[in-house]
Amino acid sequence: MLAALLVSFLGAILARFIVSRTFPHGGWVAALLPAGLFLFFLAKGASLPEVGAITETLEWVPALGISLTLRLDGFALLFVLLITGIGTLVTIYAGAYFSHSPKEEAARFLTLILLFMTAMLGTVLSDNLIVMFVFWEATSLLSFMLIGFNSHRAQARKAALQSLIVTGGGGLALFGGILLIGITLGTFSLSEVAQRAPELLASPLAVPAMILIMLGAFTKSAQLPFHFWLPQAMEAPAPASAFLHSATMVKLGVYLLARFDLIFEGIPAFGSTLVIVGSLTMLVAAVRALSTDGFKEVLAHSTVGSLGVLVMLIGLDGDYSVTALIAFIIAHALYKAALFFCAGTTIHAVGEGRLSKIGARRLPMTTLAAGMAAISMAGLPPTLGFITKEYLFESQLNASSGWVVVAVAVLVNAVFAAIAGVAAIRPYYLGKTRSEIKHPETLGLYLGPLVLGGLGFLFGLAPDFLVRGLIQPANDVLVGHTVDLSFSLWHGFTPMLALSATVVAFAGGLIAYWHRIHYALSLNKGLARVLGDFGFNAAFAGLLRLAERCTRFLQNGDQHRYTSTVAAAVLLIIGYGVLASGTRPLIAMTGGRFDAPSIIVLLLMCLGAFAATRTPSLLRAMIAVGVVGFGSALIFLLNGAPDVALTQFSVEVLMVLILVALLLRVPERAASTREPREKRLDILLSAGFALVVFVALAATVALPLDGRISEFYAATSYLEAHGRNVVNVVLVDYRAIDTLGEVIVVAFAAMSVWGLLRVMPRRRAAP
Repeated sequence: MLAALLVSFLGAILARFIVSRTFPHGGWVAALLPAGLFLFFLAKGASLPEVGAITETLEWVPALGISLTLRLDGFALLFVLLITGIGTLVTIYAGAYFSHSPKEEAARFLTLILLFMTAMLGTVLSDNLIVMFVFWEATSLLSFMLIGFNSHRAQARKAALQSLIVTGGGGLALFGGILLIGITLGTFSLSEVAQRAPELLASPLAVPAMILIMLGAFTKSAQLPFHFWLPQAMEAPAPASAFLHSATMVKLGVYLLARFDLIFEGIPAFGSTLVIVGSLTMLVAAVRALSTDGFKEVLAHSTVGSLGVLVMLIGLDGDYSVTALIAFIIAHALYKAALFFCAGTTIHAVGEGRLSKIGARRLPMTTLAAGMAAISMAGLPPTLGFITKEYLFESQLNASSGWVVVAVAVLVNAVFAAIAGVAAIRPYYLGKTRSEIKHPETLGLYLGPLVLGGLGFLFGLAPDFLVRGLIQPANDVLVGHTVDLSFSLWHGFTPMLALSATVVAFAGGLIAYWHRIHYALSLNKGLARVLGDFGFNAAFAGLLRLAERCTRFLQNGDQHRYTSTVAAAVLLIIGYGVLASGTRPLIAMTGGRFDAPSIIVLLLMCLGAFAATRTPSLLRAMIAVGVVGFGSALIFLLNGAPDVALTQFSVEVLMVLILVALLLRVPERAASTREPREKRLDILLSAGFALVVFVALAATVALPLDGRISEFYAATSYLEAHGRNVVNVVLVDYRAIDTLGEVIVVAFAAMSVWGLLRVMPRRRAAP
């Protein structure tokens, strides 16, 4: 599996070169990568019933307990096959979709899609939570790039930034939850966390960890109140919409919650919170879908509602809910990806994205595929969607959540069925205008939706293969024990069948009055503001205004104010620390010896500092400041640190030469820009800062010396770094990154000064 991930990554990197060379057939060539991975994991999955799970480990950061551990079990296999299988069709579709675009654009898009597929595979296969988080964040970053693929459009850039902020913020919450679990159990292994769930639940950090993990999952899977970003993400090209925001990425939050269901089931608030949030998300998505006219946007809102169904199912008790969850994941991936393919082809062909304006009458294969997918989405026999809906209602009727959840499910599923009917009928049969077909459908455009729509019927008519190969193994993993499953189209006259019939009847009424309902809801701007992204936009705009005001106040170009702010902050922090501790700093008043050379050097340094503050000449002030620096070097030399003294000498010589060269190009005397009141404040801050530094140094000298760090360096410098000079070893080995940073800072400063010296005019000599 590690090799498969590496092959996927390298193949994605090479895709840009290969696709550009094989354009316009690059999609077919690039599809060999996900197709090969699909067959590889399909073969791996065949052995799962015997071995239970396949694990591979590569040590990464063993000191922190982080290893690149991949684990393939029944639930991971389900997602892996969806990712690679639908990824194959998406790659073919994307190649045909961009066949009329520049080849560089097609190559760039396919590279991003394949990189995203790799990140998705890494996320669902990772058993180490830290590694999973790395891949999780990679999906957010790649999603940002795909949503903003058409970067010339302002709306695409806005949608991409919105998705990154929401999912990135949720990722930070998820990382916090992972760290709390690691602190509690001392491990980041997901399988070990599941085994030690009682130990985790006994910790006071269990509830905070649960809340943070739910926040991360809610943002990724667009649950209320983070539901708004997914419909906005429809600014992405249609292949990305079908792959990222319908079949795979948005289900990552569902995947995570399902993994933690057995772990957090001992916390009552976990299940009830998921049921409430999922149900509210379903309702909001249904209302928003009825008020939207965009083809892709309507499908996106229905996706948000479907994700709410999945989250609600995880929160329900009973084994039926797990079976319904797994079946719904598969059914939704098949019909929703197919419908997004059809929507993309239709919009691409006629150049119009509004359902009320589309009149695509000459797309026969796309029309057929949309019809098959819509039948499954509506939950009509003989499709997998019908069987899934039966299990959905059965899980709700057997759960302890009450009739309210059942009523919400009936209402929302009726809206979904109506959306399916509208998406399959209105653009192709009922459009008032006959739109001109600008880009006719090709094999690459209709192959994917036909295959996915056909699979919905195949799995509905013959579900045994799907149950044995995917649903049963995944169900056993999530339930924790084996449950005998049997899928069939006919279960007799049951309450579930009655609820399904109610859904279909209600959906028929919605389709008949679609225009009236849509018109009434679209006029309610207040409802759209409340249920849309108005809150996010207002918060984001307020944050920008706050940042602007802070910048105007803090970054006003006055170096004196910058320095004063830093000095005042140091004074306040240290003063508060001393007062809060309730202790007085100890100052050593006795001991030591009278060192005449050091006293003389210190007096010279004081004179240099005083001269720097009094002279009006910038050049003289620079020389006076240099006296202070050279005096510091002499203090080091007199106290037995010649190497540090040599470093100080070198730095002072370099700084004095550079600054003097710079001062030669500016007026020698600068007019005072400080008012008397500001000068008095400067004196107070300077005196206070000096007093704090003096007290801190004196208190430090008064405290007993802790030599543990010095002893460690002395004992290990030669053994571990092979150096006898301890100071050099500390700088070069123990603090190598810090030293490198300092060198880089000095180098950049030198280059900046050199640039200033080159562009600034020389000061003219006085006549």
